[in-house]
Amino acid sequence: METNPPTSELMSPVHSFPNRFFCSDFQNDEEFNAPASVYTYMHVDCSRSSEAPVRSPDVVISNNFMNSAFTDDQVMDNEEASQDSHMQDMTVAVSGSSHGPSMFAESSRGQLDGPSNPYFVFDTPQGTRYWIPNVADKFIPVCGKYYPTFADVLSMYELYAFEAGFSVKEGQTKVWNGIPTHKYLRCSKYGKPQPKRTFDTLDESSVKLRRTNFTWCDCKASILVSISNDSYTVLSFNDIHNHELVESYNRDLSKISRKLSFSTKQFIHNMSLNRIGPMRAYRCLVALKGGHHNVNGTPVDLKNFSHQLRIFIGERDAQVFLERLRERFDNLPNFYFDYTVSNGKLSFVFWADEISKLNYKAFGDVLAFDATYSTNRYKMVFVPFTGVDHHFQCVTFGAGLISTESIESYVWLLKAFLKAHGTQPTLVLSDQDPSMLQAVPMVFTESRHRLCMWHIMKKLPSKISADVLDNTDLRSCIHRLVWNVYIKPETFESRWNDLLQTFGLQDHSWLNDMYNIKHLWVPTYFRELLMCCLMKTISRCESSNAAFKVNSTSANTLVQFMMCFENRVDNQRYRQHVSEYKTSSTMFTGNTDLAIEQHAFAIYTNVVFAQVQKEIIKGKFLCYITNQTESSNSSLLIDVTHLDKRNNITNVYQTNPPVAHAGISHVSVICVAMSFASID
Repeated sequence: METNPPTSELMSPVHSFPNRFFCSDFQNDEEFNAPASVYTYMHVDCSRSSEAPVRSPDVVISNNFMNSAFTDDQVMDNEEASQDSHMQDMTVAVSGSSHGPSMFAESSRGQLDGPSNPYFVFDTPQGTRYWIPNVADKFIPVCGKYYPTFADVLSMYELYAFEAGFSVKEGQTKVWNGIPTHKYLRCSKYGKPQPKRTFDTLDESSVKLRRTNFTWCDCKASILVSISNDSYTVLSFNDIHNHELVESYNRDLSKISRKLSFSTKQFIHNMSLNRIGPMRAYRCLVALKGGHHNVNGTPVDLKNFSHQLRIFIGERDAQVFLERLRERFDNLPNFYFDYTVSNGKLSFVFWADEISKLNYKAFGDVLAFDATYSTNRYKMVFVPFTGVDHHFQCVTFGAGLISTESIESYVWLLKAFLKAHGTQPTLVLSDQDPSMLQAVPMVFTESRHRLCMWHIMKKLPSKISADVLDNTDLRSCIHRLVWNVYIKPETFESRWNDLLQTFGLQDHSWLNDMYNIKHLWVPTYFRELLMCCLMKTISRCESSNAAFKVNSTSANTLVQFMMCFENRVDNQRYRQHVSEYKTSSTMFTGNTDLAIEQHAFAIYTNVVFAQVQKEIIKGKFLCYITNQTESSNSSLLIDVTHLDKRNNITNVYQTNPPVAHAGISHVSVICVAMSFASID
């Protein structure tokens, strides 16, 4: 560091140092009134500064407005503005080029196309250090230049600030008779620092200070913009900073560089729909873009955006949620939704789109629904309605949210479902929830209600003594009996009574209770229904619920939950689309010479055909007819024995008389067990 006066080389016209600072902000500062010979000049590395400050042409400014002490975003009243009315006619004396105003005299910026030094540094006699950006001319604000919009001015100054190494914030606004006339754009470090807190050293609670990244240092670097006739003119320009500027290798961490772009915000949102938080989303961005320096923002910025998104929704959550449903009702064909509000709160809501309705029309013979929890912050119960499509995959027919699991809630929800789809299902599956048990027959009067077998059978170890279950074959005997779809109801009843007598359980209360409602869960009582074996449990429904919970969390708002639901349904329909493609692009490979096998391949999907093909192979090689009986209605009953590894199984098929259709005789064969519906 040198304390001698500047050399003749430094005092050349290009590097001359001014005798005075002409900005009124510094006119009363004694440390700036010393002659140039007492200033200290620093020789620094190229990453720091050059020998002497290099400045734009000086501009003499005399006005009280620049000395105003009001804080950011404060508006001057008419009285303050009248005292500064000569701002419109302020004197500006320019020497050199049009870059200004500035605090120093002459400039060499016109010779800089890509400055090797990012800024200059100089010290005052009082020890105060100042930094002056050294950037190319094309980035420097030009006094007197007009801009059509304030956004253009802001964009220009932010670009300059990025090159210089500082951040920008909007400053004060001068108002005359309610009309803004001037506007400041300032360095983000403008503002009075917080005074140090005083505390009682005897009070331990007062000693704890809040950790903060407070960085205000009352930096005066700024531009002043005049507003008139919908145009914006740069009036003054001050680029002396009282803080160190950000180096080029650290500018990815500056405020302007950390501003999240729209694509980044959309990425964070899309990741949240798949239950991926902001921290994991940041790591994914780093991996995708090839490093931290290529990512706008830090992990904290991503977390703040995710938090601010929830705050933005705030108390308007239910209203925004319903508005989203209403917009879909207005713009999407055949979209249906209904809701109920009680005491100003959303109580029930149901929705179903056109594709859900089409899926229900095609695959709605068997309907399962089950409640799931922890999908939103309001603890509303989520109830999706699920079925099975022709690829044996889960398909959603609609969904609802209810505030409580009461009979009234389920009755309203089922009525909304029936109103949306118009027809009742053949079979409805649910668990043993008491409210569901009463609500289903109240609404679906034409449907058969079936309880989930898995929920009943999993209670077996807790209801029967462990000594009996572990030391006998009671468990296997019960499972073989209740899961048998081939026996008739009277056969089941006789075998059940024999089983209880064998193990001495005639007076067991739980087993007797389950026997009393046997028509609600034992498969043999549903054998006359088509597709009765398609679902015997609500495991598919629970699987679908688990898939929905993979996307949504208990912290989500209703709007976020709705987006997560739509994302999961979209994935579900995409899998169906993939299965359709595989079915249409698969070539037939037969295992028998039977024409029925090729016909089955032509009409079934790949998954269904694989099961039918197994039956065709068994029918050819492992089955034989044991008896034929003519019935009274001219149909033929055929007993077919299946050679199984464990035992022989006899199925009865009913053959109806031939029916002529389009000149072709059709014979229908129906399996009495109804495992497979029929063969034409």
